[in-house]
Amino acid sequence: MLSRKIAAANSKWLCPTFKVLFVKTSSLGDVVHHLPAVSDAARNLPGAEIDWIVEQPVAGVAAMHGAVRRVIPVALRQWRARWWQRATWREIADFRRAVRAERYDAVVDAQSLVKSALIASCALGTRHGMDAASAREPLAARFYERRHAVARGLHAVERNRLLSAAALGYELDAPPDYGLDVSLDAGDEPPYAVFLTMTSRADKLWPEERWIELGRELALRVVLPWGSEPERARATRIAHELSRSAVPPRMSLEQLARLFARSQAVVGVDTGLTHLAAAVGVRTVGIYCGSDPALTGLYGCMNAKNMGTLGRAPSVAEVLRALQ
Repeated sequence: MLSRKIAAANSKWLCPTFKVLFVKTSSLGDVVHHLPAVSDAARNLPGAEIDWIVEQPVAGVAAMHGAVRRVIPVALRQWRARWWQRATWREIADFRRAVRAERYDAVVDAQSLVKSALIASCALGTRHGMDAASAREPLAARFYERRHAVARGLHAVERNRLLSAAALGYELDAPPDYGLDVSLDAGDEPPYAVFLTMTSRADKLWPEERWIELGRELALRVVLPWGSEPERARATRIAHELSRSAVPPRMSLEQLARLFARSQAVVGVDTGLTHLAAAVGVRTVGIYCGSDPALTGLYGCMNAKNMGTLGRAPSVAEVLRALQ
């Protein structure tokens, strides 16, 4: 799906079409939090062509949104790691050509960082972003032609939606819609739950013994994905203590989305994959130990619940009740 959207030819219209370019590059959770803003734009601007600049590793999520016409991958992290190489500068030039291939009616930087503002400045079109009092990095506001005030105390999903509504000229009139188009293969497999035990910070981890206790209490097979060797080792240790479990090979984001969509439930710590599971619509429980779910927790998803908070990890009994 990603390659199809990247390579898709621009549609030819008999009348001018409103064109929007969103800049929301990373991380995975931030990209998932921007999906409802894309849905809002598609619903309020019928026929609009919506493109999205996003980091290569998470570009598959943007491509899964049904309203996104073209995904433009950027590789800032790779470029920073090898900025002196000639190949890097060729890739940057190719990226600039792809971005400037057409003019946009609005370029909306929802990242509110200096790096994303610089990326937005590569595009042709009026640049929108948060004002200095609202942006995560106030200096980013200097790069925008139109600046919008967005309250800081709101959940990230609502901040993205409000910025996009202000930039594109409509009022929010519906609950969040993540708009993911996840194609499922037909199959008859035993019911299972997914445990997302990995996260970027040690203080966000849930103790392994609690994962084992939870797995033993559930009357389901447990699947434990991973993304790095330490994460695979953790998943393997937990799976070893469970009678019915599986540690699959490393999976792409598109494969993980399908894995979530077919599951009976997903339980995960504060990681972007847990947000992706909730966005797919499956029953999801987010476990919070080292962060506050009020600002970046699972949000606007009917089948999702947040458990725990900064400094207080939930018990196994609390997670089981949430799953019921």
